[in-house]
Amino acid sequence: MGILSSVFTWWNGSTIGTRLYTSRNGKRVGEDSFGNVYYQNADGKRRWVIYSGENNASNVPSDWHGWLHHTFADSPVDVPLQRWAWEKDHKPNMTGTDEAYHPPGSLLSLGDAPKSAKPAYTPWVPE
Repeated sequence: MGILSSVFTWWNGSTIGTRLYTSRNGKRVGEDSFGNVYYQNADGKRRWVIYSGENNASNVPSDWHGWLHHTFADSPVDVPLQRWAWEKDHKPNMTGTDEAYHPPGSLLSLGDAPKSAKPAYTPWVPE
C-alpha cells in the first residue's frame, strides 16, 4: 500500500494516524482467527481493532465484538466464550461476493429453479 493511500484512505487498512496512535498508546490484547489484531489503551477505556485486509466490521467474530463494545470485561484470550455444539463458525458478510447466498429460484442462483418453486409473477397474456 502506498504512502498516499495510507494517509488519505481508511477503507484499505489503518491510516497513518491510526498506526501512530496505536504505536504510542495501544497495548496489544490479542488476535483472532482472521488475523485482526485488537488493542486497548492503558486504562482499558478505549478498545479498537486493526483489520487484516479490508476494513469490514463483519470480519470481527462475536466474542471479540463483545469485548470491543465492553460487553465482556475480559478479552477472549483471557476468558474464551463457551462454544455450544449447535454454533457454527463465524463467517463474514458475503453480500456482493461469489459466495453470497442466493435462494432457489433467484435470478442470481446458479442453475434452474426447482420444479416446486412457484413463479414470481403470472405474466399477462392478451386475448
